[in-house]
Amino acid sequence: MRNDASAAARAVLELAEQRTPTLGTTRLVCVDGPAGSGKSTLAGAMGQQATAPVLHTDDLLAGWDGLPGLPGTLEELLEPLARGRSGHARLYDWHAGRFTDEVPVDPVPLLVLEGVGAGSLPAARRATVLVWVEAPYDLRMRRGLERDGEAFAPHWAAWAGAEEELFAEHRTRERADLVVDGTGRRPPRVTR
Repeated sequence: MRNDASAAARAVLELAEQRTPTLGTTRLVCVDGPAGSGKSTLAGAMGQQATAPVLHTDDLLAGWDGLPGLPGTLEELLEPLARGRSGHARLYDWHAGRFTDEVPVDPVPLLVLEGVGAGSLPAARRATVLVWVEAPYDLRMRRGLERDGEAFAPHWAAWAGAEEELFAEHRTRERADLVVDGTGRRPPRVTR
């Protein structure tokens, strides 16, 4: 995925550009999928190509157990943007184990929302494009451990279960507009 992120990012951005803004005057691209699938790499390439801000759901979660509360957090963040006003994001410090900062999220032409839960129903109903990124479990785990170190290992199974529940409840993959292979072996596939 890392080598092919640029091409996948172009495909997502082209699809978003063809569509009407759905979050007020903002085109919202939600990049979702399981941990370690390549979402951050894809979103980073999109942000760089489009000079667009990237907001990571990891920064909005209340720690390892915060995934169930994310849809409500996204609703609170996106509602003002839908009306053309700035929203606010409370940022979680994973090392301190608490929320530490609040930052404004202003209306912009393109906003990339990336991370597990980015495609949950409150965000997806305002999304211009919903992207699903997938990769095999073993590769995802290896990437997660490389990124987060051994601190991630004890949380992996519980996190994977919480992801599966969220994805099933919100039917994230089946609602995706575009599916991206996080291994980079296959080109992105438009599904809707």
